[in-house]
Amino acid sequence: MKGGEYLKKSGEWALTDVRRAWFVAESGMKMETIESLLYRLAIAWLLLAGLAHASPPQLDARGRTGYAEFLQAAKHRAFVIAPGGNWSWRGDMESPELALQAALQDCQSQARRTCLAYALDDKVVFKPQDWAQAWRPYLTAAQAKQAPVGVKPGQRFPDLAYRDAGGRERKVSDQRGRVVLLHFWGSWCPPCQREMPDLKKLHARLKAAPNLQFVFMPVREAAAKSRAWLRGRGIALPIADAGALAEKEGTFQLSNGGKIGDRDVARVFPTTYILDRNGIVLFAHVGPVTDWLALEPLLKDAARASTD
Repeated sequence: MKGGEYLKKSGEWALTDVRRAWFVAESGMKMETIESLLYRLAIAWLLLAGLAHASPPQLDARGRTGYAEFLQAAKHRAFVIAPGGNWSWRGDMESPELALQAALQDCQSQARRTCLAYALDDKVVFKPQDWAQAWRPYLTAAQAKQAPVGVKPGQRFPDLAYRDAGGRERKVSDQRGRVVLLHFWGSWCPPCQREMPDLKKLHARLKAAPNLQFVFMPVREAAAKSRAWLRGRGIALPIADAGALAEKEGTFQLSNGGKIGDRDVARVFPTTYILDRNGIVLFAHVGPVTDWLALEPLLKDAARASTD
């Protein structure tokens, strides 16, 4: 088979998307959980075979499946990624350079930012510092004011109202001038539970960093219940309170007095956003994050380089 027959990119998964969307709508996180398990099993098998290495950052379940397939493909092969979740790979090419050229071209045709090489054959060539800078340029304050409100990268995040861990009334726009990691989760959510220890490590490394704020927002349960669950496991994180008491379709309060459905903010739980210093969405991830520490370079770069 030639390289083109090994091409895997987002547009080729439309039918899978339909099936996944239906399944997620019917059963919450079950599809995400099943796909995550299958990915972990694939990587475990490849590790035993001596073929696998670290996982690329910011891949969703579809991307992780693509990466597992890349690892099993014939040489020569290349896997590339871009900020925002885009990815592509080529295999069975005459040389790693040709595989990389083809994969970059495929990736760049659908990505908003620069695509970077992650792996060539069995070697990881990815550089975390290049990944952080690939998110640039950040919008200026004037450009941010013109951005539409929404939860997609490049949009201005809705101005949610909440109380911080100290009980003070806050809103997302109060954090202007800081990069914000905004995490929606619940102690009732198994994937949320599993990733909390790694999220705790990231928070511990960066909680004192300048121009950076963590906001952990419980959904579909009282903040007191979320805090009790964390205390019972020796995890100290600053839990906000948006009044998410509804057991089913809940809402968040907006700073203007309006409301927004929690599913309009987080389609499934957990969901994570990174906002720049002007409240613009840089990073949006639905489901568990496979490597929280991989986000550290982006958070530091955005806190340092984005302007307010």
